[in-house]
Amino acid sequence: MRIAIFKGREIRKTLHNNEWWFVVEDVVLALIESSNPKQYIQRMKQRDPELDKGWVQIVHTLEVPTGGGKQKMLCANTEGMFRIVQSVPSPKAEPLKRWLAKVGYERVQEIEDPELATKRTRILYKLKGYSDSWIEKRMRGIAIREELTDEWQKRGAMEKRDYEILTAEISKATFGVTPAEYKKLKGLKRQNLRDHMDDFELIFNMLGERSTTEIHRTENSRGIPKLKSDANRGGRVAGNARKELEKELGHSVVSKNNFKKIT
Repeated sequence: MRIAIFKGREIRKTLHNNEWWFVVEDVVLALIESSNPKQYIQRMKQRDPELDKGWVQIVHTLEVPTGGGKQKMLCANTEGMFRIVQSVPSPKAEPLKRWLAKVGYERVQEIEDPELATKRTRILYKLKGYSDSWIEKRMRGIAIREELTDEWQKRGAMEKRDYEILTAEISKATFGVTPAEYKKLKGLKRQNLRDHMDDFELIFNMLGERSTTEIHRTENSRGIPKLKSDANRGGRVAGNARKELEKELGHSVVSKNNFKKIT
């Protein structure tokens, strides 16, 4: 359990199903002029029948550590919390509502012109401190990954687990470790592994995924067993190239370094 700060107030949050869930009372209290958030929430649900109808879908009762020990409290994830905020008629909530409207508008723009999404992603990476050369490789890697997952979808990968298995197969053949093992090596938890790869790691990751895509197309592969075999072969192409480079460099390309050390 962690504490977040919003509007100068502490918002308790806890990890549930690998995502953050926030205490509803804490968020509402940060946005209203009231000392009784429980009563306010009940009135809010009465004013908004649709919110009341969908309450059980967006709000879960979770155990949250408090000063008096663990207590069961109403919590919502980020999406659910944004929905609740929309029903808070308070001046303090207006900046957040306007931000949500802006994000929604930008999303519509990106659907009409996908290039805008690419531009915004580049800007976000730049603001985080990544170099231009790293950003170019990362953006190319994103395009290659999307091309590969499109092929998987067309060729029989349906579940999230299918994608995880195939991705792990490429990673194991390319780097000798699965994505989960790689994240542990770099000291990562919920962060995106690729955002913490250096230039060589990104390059070999792209080579493994692009090789796999081409094998799928060349052999018109269908079904998870065949896709998994292709993934291993595509990963081996990159893995063999990695090993050749490591012989020349005299050290491993697989790095413990994360974003803080590669920028």
